[in-house]
Amino acid sequence: MEETTEVPGVDLNALRGWMDGRGLGEGPLENVETLAGGTQNILLKFSRAGQTYVLRRPPEHLRANSNETMRREARVLAAIADTDVPHPPLIAACPEEDVIGASFYLMEPVNGFNPTTGLPDYHAGSEAVRHRMGLSLVEGIAALGALDYKALGLDGLGKPENYLERQVARWKAQLESYRELDGWTGPAEIPGVEKVAAWLDSHRPADFQPGIIHGDYHLANVMYRYDSPELAAIVDWELTTIGDPLLDLGWLLATWPEGSGSGASAVAVTPWKGFPSAEELVAHYRPRTTRNVDAIEWYAVLACYKLGIILEGTHARACAGRAPKETGDMLHNQTIGLFERALRWIG
Repeated sequence: MEETTEVPGVDLNALRGWMDGRGLGEGPLENVETLAGGTQNILLKFSRAGQTYVLRRPPEHLRANSNETMRREARVLAAIADTDVPHPPLIAACPEEDVIGASFYLMEPVNGFNPTTGLPDYHAGSEAVRHRMGLSLVEGIAALGALDYKALGLDGLGKPENYLERQVARWKAQLESYRELDGWTGPAEIPGVEKVAAWLDSHRPADFQPGIIHGDYHLANVMYRYDSPELAAIVDWELTTIGDPLLDLGWLLATWPEGSGSGASAVAVTPWKGFPSAEELVAHYRPRTTRNVDAIEWYAVLACYKLGIILEGTHARACAGRAPKETGDMLHNQTIGLFERALRWIG
């Protein structure tokens, strides 16, 4: 019997018609359920003619670049289909916005779990397994950064020219743009905003080797296999671009728990004991890349700066009544934690 549940943001009849036109099964869409996965985009799991699909589309209330983001995600997933980078296999993409009101794509479901929502017994019961989980996490971005983006047809996905030089000014302007939101108190509550920006500009690496970056790489954006410590897939590709892949490693360090695994800026997993230290992550990455990682601290500080400003955007919208206050307060605390971490690193 066909699923008749109304799904916000997805017209099931329109979706079924679009799938019909592409030979993607036949008959009703069944077992329709909304999946958790981030706070913005819509994930919908359903089955048709014995195959299971996951639909990904932007949030109902679109932002200026929401549809372009979906198109970029689908383009990257198609490009890396035959590589050794673990990712959700792309089935089909709809770049047009007139089918369900936004661009979307269909992918295969991933048989795996996200570690931030809890570890299965196999992983929770072994420090050695958790140590390997951290190392396989590093191997995921090492493999991604090693890809030849031009050979994969991704030239033009981003603007690698002067990528590092543009970063501080780009995100400083983003922070300033939040002043347009009524109720936001400004950057004064964020420790060291100007100091961190000045340090980044004065310590910037002289050059870099362009490549594909995920853009938001941390423990909450990967899935692990149930039967091993290996990655099942890297997910949530909305910030993917062509840039400096060392920023993915820096991002991982910026969000990596310290000590007991807690901290306002950390992506926490329980139990934490056994996971590699930040120094071990860098040491594991080093022989798996042709890039010089001697300046990795700079990338970690840049990640704190960039991610902190991104998260502060939700706090600013919450101040203006455009996002839940509880969410805004939580992310504001994470922003503070990220900048405090950056200040500790730069001394």
